[in-house]
Amino acid sequence: MPAAQVAEPIRVEPESINEPVSIHVDIKGKVQNPGVYVMMGGDRIMDLIELAGGILSDAEMNYVNLAQKLTDEMVVYIPGIGEEIPEALTVNQAPVAGERDASKINLNSADQAMLETIPGIGPAKAQAIIDYRETTGAFQSIEDIMRISGIGEKTFEKLKDSIVVN
Repeated sequence: MPAAQVAEPIRVEPESINEPVSIHVDIKGKVQNPGVYVMMGGDRIMDLIELAGGILSDAEMNYVNLAQKLTDEMVVYIPGIGEEIPEALTVNQAPVAGERDASKINLNSADQAMLETIPGIGPAKAQAIIDYRETTGAFQSIEDIMRISGIGEKTFEKLKDSIVVN
């Protein structure tokens, strides 16, 4: 009987591995330990709240999307019961049902459905935008959308007035 052959290990080049992107997120309001936390791309608001020690007993959670993915430089504000949410702190959070700002879509925080409302963006390109954010990090300028396969100058011209990256 012939001796068993041992296969050579497969080498994976470092650039082909998608290393997680670290992001910095600021959480304020009714949490045990407000502050800036280093999170990983793909983490969600619920992960951030857990890292911040959880919510306080007087937190109003009806307006917080716990499933929303975090983005770099995002501010998450957990309001108290009966408190009005300061407009400046809601910029990066998902809109409350029925209160959608129809002017521009934020490439760094929009979900699949919101991205598909951008002219020229269908399901595949919307997913490519989300994948880009998760692997590369936040878009730094609206022109960065042209790094997505299938989005060139012509498509960019159609959608540039519909998007922001702040």
